[in-house]
Amino acid sequence: MRIGELARRTGASVRSLRYYEEQGLLTSSRSASGQRRFTPDQVERVACIRQLYAAGLSSRTIYDLMPCSESPSPENSDRALERMERERERLTASIAELARARDALDGLMVLNRTHRAGLVDAARR
Repeated sequence: MRIGELARRTGASVRSLRYYEEQGLLTSSRSASGQRRFTPDQVERVACIRQLYAAGLSSRTIYDLMPCSESPSPENSDRALERMERERERLTASIAELARARDALDGLMVLNRTHRAGLVDAARR
């Protein structure tokens, strides 16, 4: 199937599919005229890639996880799970940092509101 058909069947944009191929996440063959040709099993692969992106994983991490789906084995499954656990820890740390930043911004907003209220009161006098 051509790239447009794969895009329609997966809901991914043509641009995303080209990016996935560029990152080594997806492969295609080329027709005589140079058009990309994908196999029907690529539909499921794109669905998997999109789920991994939706989970906040980078293309490099997804690339590292693909052997688990390409060659299922206990060893590949263990490696994939370990990698996902590391990514979860990274996300948890990022969430904590974002929460600290939000809390700091909340404090600045309180200061700003207090300062503004003082300005309004001074203007009324």
